[in-house]
Order: sequence, then C-alpha cells, then structure tokens
Amino acid sequence: MRSMLERERSFTPVTASVVDRHVLARGSQEKVINNITRKDREERPDLVVLTPTCTSSILQEDLKNFVHRASLNSKSDVLLADVNHYRVNELQAADKTLLQIVRFYLDKYKNTDKLSKLKTPKPSVNIIGSVGLGFHNHHDMVELKRLFLDLGIDVNLIIPEGITVEELCKITQAWFNFVPYKEIGLLTAQYLQSQYNLPFINIIPMGTIQISSCIKAIQNLLFSMGQKVDYSKYIDRQTRFISQSAWFSRSIDCQNLTGKKAVVFGDATHASAITRILSSEMSIRVIWSGTYCLNESDWFKNQVKNYCDQVVITDDHTLVADLIVKADPNAIFGTQMERHVGKRISVPCGVISSPVHIQNFPLSYRPFLGYEGTNQIADLVYNSFTLGMEDHLLEFFGGHDTKQVSEMNLSSENSFSWSREAKEELAKIPGFVRNRVKKNTERFACANSLDKITVQVMYKAKESQSL
Repeated sequence: MRSMLERERSFTPVTASVVDRHVLARGSQEKVINNITRKDREERPDLVVLTPTCTSSILQEDLKNFVHRASLNSKSDVLLADVNHYRVNELQAADKTLLQIVRFYLDKYKNTDKLSKLKTPKPSVNIIGSVGLGFHNHHDMVELKRLFLDLGIDVNLIIPEGITVEELCKITQAWFNFVPYKEIGLLTAQYLQSQYNLPFINIIPMGTIQISSCIKAIQNLLFSMGQKVDYSKYIDRQTRFISQSAWFSRSIDCQNLTGKKAVVFGDATHASAITRILSSEMSIRVIWSGTYCLNESDWFKNQVKNYCDQVVITDDHTLVADLIVKADPNAIFGTQMERHVGKRISVPCGVISSPVHIQNFPLSYRPFLGYEGTNQIADLVYNSFTLGMEDHLLEFFGGHDTKQVSEMNLSSENSFSWSREAKEELAKIPGFVRNRVKKNTERFACANSLDKITVQVMYKAKESQSL
C-alpha cells in the first residue's frame, strides 16, 4: 500500500511476525531480537528503529533491553523510538523520532570527527520535514528546490526523504534550515539552532502573501550573514506574471465567489494556510476553521483568529460532521473524512490535508507550496464551489443532480417528516438553491415546534425569511 501511494517502482520489503499465545505468555523478547539480527544480515541496513506497540505496553516489556541486546549482534545501528504512543499522535511521534535520529548521528559523527565543520561556499539550506505519505510532499519539494534555485540558494539536504544516515554528517554545512510544515521538522530545527547555531525559518510558503513573507525573511537572514541580496523584484515578477492566482483574485470569476461561505478542517499547516488564502486573497467567508492537531491549538488559533468567524480544535470526526451540517457552507475544504460528509449532504469538498485517499497522490505535478502551488490552490478552490449555472445545466441535461429530495441529517438536530406535496414542491426548486431552502424550512419548523412539513409550512418559512 505504501509503495502504491508513493508511486514507487519497487515494493517496500515487509516482514511479518506472528505473535501467538505462547509468545504472549513468555514475552516477545527473543522473537524481536532474532528478527532484528536476521534482517540485519539479510538487508544490511544502516539503521533499525524499534517502535513501541500497544502489545509491548500491555506486557510491560523492556524495549530498551531489547535494543541493547540486538545491537550487540548487529552491524547496523539499533534505536528505540522514544515516544509514548498513548500521549502523542503519529505526527508528534514522527517529529520526535526524527529529532532522535538526527541527534544520535550528529553525536556519533562529532565523537568520530566526521561532522563537517565548514559551510558551503555559497548560501545553502536544509529542508526539514518532508516525510513519506505526506500530503503532496514530493511535489512541494520540487517546487521548493525551484524556489531556492531562483533565489541563488543551494539545497544541501532534504531531511529525511531522499538521504542516507551517512549524509547527516553534512547537515551543519548549510547556512540555515527551512521547515515548510508545522507538524514535522520543527523540533529538529530548534535542536540544530541551540546546539550548532544553525538558524531556521518556518514560515509556510503557501499563498502569495505568505510566500512573500517567507522570501523576505530569507532575505533578512542572508543579509545578517553578510549577503547583500534583494529579492523584491523577484517577488514582484513572480506575483504579477508567474503566479496566476494574484490575477485570478481580481478577475470576474473570483469575484463571483465573494461572500460565499466555507469551512476548513485539517492539519495545522494546511488548514491555517488555506483559511488565510480564502479570507485575505479570495474574499471568501470562512465560517469556522479547525484542526485535529490538538498540540498545536495555541499556534493555530493565533494564525487564523482574524480570518474566520470561529476556531475549532478537535479530533472528534462526528463533531466536525455536525458542525459542517449546522454551518451550511457553500463548500468544504478538509480531509477525506470531510469529503465523505460533503457527499452525504451534497456540499462540494476540496481535499487539502491528510488523512487522504489514493486520489490525493496525483501523478501530475500539483504542489501546494510556492508560486505554482498558488495556481493549484486557486484551481482547487474555484472548482470546489458549485456554481448556479452548472447546476442549471446538470438539471436540464439530466446530470448527477437529481430531483429526489434527501432526508439525511448528520447533525443532532430534529429530523422532520415531509409530506408528499411538500417533497414535490421542493423538487421543483432549482438544484443550486434547493438544499438551502430545505434547511431554512427545517429551521423554521424547529423554531415553531412543528414535526411535519407541509406546503403551507414551506410558504410560511419563505415569508419569515423575507421579513
């Protein structure tokens, strides 16, 4: 599955170990150690990482001892991922494990005098945080390479994707580190700054405004290092001529989106950036913006508080579904979970964050970062809204928009019984406003304690809307 999602030409080798009642009774120590030493002989890896599991926690197994014993008979380095999986999510675990690996090897290379001490002749950067199965990460890295090339900055290392542990000895050659995502890489960058005086920039280059802020921060950093660079003309040229999103935001097509309502939900990086783009660059009202990264709640609130009506911090997908139904947005921007919610209530959804599906690992070039990323996001936003003429044409030519009225209700609100005549009347309403009329009528019925909706109730609801 991993190989398929990452579009790799060869499958990632997998070894499965059966844990039966006999193993559980006497513990899995010998089995784990034997498997590590066996794979060490067969695959000859540089590094073996042992991760805790629910079973190991229940059995209260001494995994540090497992690692110690396995390392005695292995040529590869053996590390225990030092994370409490009951207290952190997978993104936090990845962030902490990356730091642990980088710190282990830098200490090792420093003790053996293999750590590079000289900087590269011209400005260079380490990009930290591109991980396997990340949302459009491979595309983003190509775009970042192009951006740094334009700025006259060499890419020293991309960590962790695409390098070996031996190459980590070159990490200190870079002039600075760049962390494009909030979830993974920041701990490593902070460690490198405190221990090796290696500065970092962690402004997310998503959207024209944030890209400009990011490039200006890089310019200021290089200027403080004695490099007289001026990227103002580059920013102006890219914004006006290369990126189409700045022009699009002033076009009549984008003006048709003014006043449209949207909700945003995803990881902290993408949800915050998309919220700012919708509000400040496309004049779309964000009813609420949320993230499931509970550990980033303070940062996230600070990022989006001026760009949305409400901030939601939760990892409860049922609550998110109910909030979407109550908000009644014109479009949703979220994960595949929110896309399924949107399908059930006939609201279009643009996927902007993990968790994702195979379709979110496109073969074509679709970055979210950099200037090409602004074009991709503009297309995604515009195509996610169902425009009135589209629904008229679909209804006229017998498209997917049927006249059958859905009685589905995902929220905790009351469900109403619609009379046959009311359903027929509702079916006569054009598709692009039908769902809104249905919701407004049900709200009127709820406010007036009515259990059944008739044609007369529909007319009264309509009259109350015009008062």
